Amino acid sequence: MIEVRNLTKSFDDKTVLKGINATFETGKTNLIIGQSGSGKTVLVKNIVGLLKPTKGDVLYDGRNFVTMTKREQVMMRREMGMIFQNSALFDSLSVLENVQFPLDMFSNMNYRDRVKRAQECLDRVNLTDAQHKYPGEISGGMQKRVAIARAVVMNPKYLFCDEPNSGLDPKTSLVIDNLLSSITKEFNITTIINTHDMNSVMGIGENIVFIYKGRKEWQGTKDEVMTSSNKRLNGLVFASDLFQKVKEAELDDEEDISKHIISGWNVKEGLRGL
Repeated sequence: MIEVRNLTKSFDDKTVLKGINATFETGKTNLIIGQSGSGKTVLVKNIVGLLKPTKGDVLYDGRNFVTMTKREQVMMRREMGMIFQNSALFDSLSVLENVQFPLDMFSNMNYRDRVKRAQECLDRVNLTDAQHKYPGEISGGMQKRVAIARAVVMNPKYLFCDEPNSGLDPKTSLVIDNLLSSITKEFNITTIINTHDMNSVMGIGENIVFIYKGRKEWQGTKDEVMTSSNKRLNGLVFASDLFQKVKEAELDDEEDISKHIISGWNVKEGLRGL
């Protein structure tokens, strides 16, 4: 579990985050949503230590990351996995070598065990057959799956994802969402996803934090989104006519919601077809 307490971040005379309190739960997909410029990216950067809060605390299972020494923070980062918006794969390395890279850098495993572990992670994301290809030879969706495999190869306790569905078609986005959700539960990871994708919100949003102008405006589950009276949240999530119809219908059956969101496309059949 990750807790953010009274988190404030200012740049010169501009305060971007304003006393945010939020909890991100273990074994669940935690989503951070908000309009562009709301402060959600700055929030994630403060949580992972890329930025230092002006005020407040970030607790990893009770351990305050803000007050740690640099050495302690380096050790903590070994418990984190990162999935970047553009996948950030090394073009000159094969798929297998990309996944193996964190092990080469930070583990004490011998070469054979490092290869075996990387192959296990590729198998988990159904990319064993692509292990000898290079990033330029595979699709964008496959690159995202390679990035997921690389992010979990060190058995992280905490997984951070920055717009994991960026640039992907709706069908592939569902595959990535399903994969992140299943891996989160399988390994009991605290997963935090920064996203603009409202399909992800309604599909895997087990714990959603809505940021508005630097403040936490709302926190709840995807089911609670459907019945929320928060006008700012509704204005973001149900901005399109299609989502507004879903809201007005007050559908509480997850299967029916998915059908409306994907315009009648059957999620389960789609996943089987990949």
